[in-house]
Amino acid sequence: MLQKIALGLGLSLALAGTVEAAPCGNTGAGFDAWKAGFAQDAQRAGVKGPGLQALQNATYATRTIAADRNQKSFRYSLPKFMQIRGADTIVAQGRKRKARNPDYFAALERNYGVPAGVLIAIHGMETAFGNFMGDSSVVSAIVTLTYDCRRSDFFKPHAIGALKLVDQGSITGSTKGAKHGELGHTQFLPGNALTYGVDGNGDGRVDLYNQTDALASTANFLRQKGWKPGKGYQEGQPNFKVIKQWNAATVYQQAIAIMGARIDG
Repeated sequence: MLQKIALGLGLSLALAGTVEAAPCGNTGAGFDAWKAGFAQDAQRAGVKGPGLQALQNATYATRTIAADRNQKSFRYSLPKFMQIRGADTIVAQGRKRKARNPDYFAALERNYGVPAGVLIAIHGMETAFGNFMGDSSVVSAIVTLTYDCRRSDFFKPHAIGALKLVDQGSITGSTKGAKHGELGHTQFLPGNALTYGVDGNGDGRVDLYNQTDALASTANFLRQKGWKPGKGYQEGQPNFKVIKQWNAATVYQQAIAIMGARIDG
């Protein structure tokens, strides 16, 4: 193992020197050596001291790797998936949430074109309406997935994004999220949080652990991905292809569309 990079002058000198890019790995054995090389990539991408410190402190996330190797959603039938995810409960609670805050959800639809049902369905599916937003370190999880050989290229911009969020003060190196590094009420991947996050409550900062910011950011993500206001979002309709941008599992996409329609109905 390489000795961890020191702070201050030692960190600057290490980054300024030549460090050959360490290869990805399928175990934690080469993780620290890889981090030393990735620190140079991060600095070139604009990551500053706090983000580099968070990278240095990141640990190999064994639970993240276990979860990534055992994803089941892609294998479930739609009825089974809906049952496991508690679709009826999400719809029932979602209708109550919409009824309690009609003006708020109407304002979101005016601003972004996305109906309340879709946003509420995502919120319910992702974190049970904020009741559980994860217990894994966001930085360690996303950095581990970038080191892992399976999908390094996919996760690299999200690892850089997480470190930049640390620089901005939006998260810290110890902020908790899902096992794949998703964060906040609707479980944004860090790179998407950096790109699409908006200040929904007007307090001058983007905080995806604040429900108002998270739902506005989710609506903004969908709008920026091509959501067409006033158009349908069921399978075969124009906005279903935008829902596909949120999650890669077909059953997940279908569930959002079905539950969203039931909440809006």
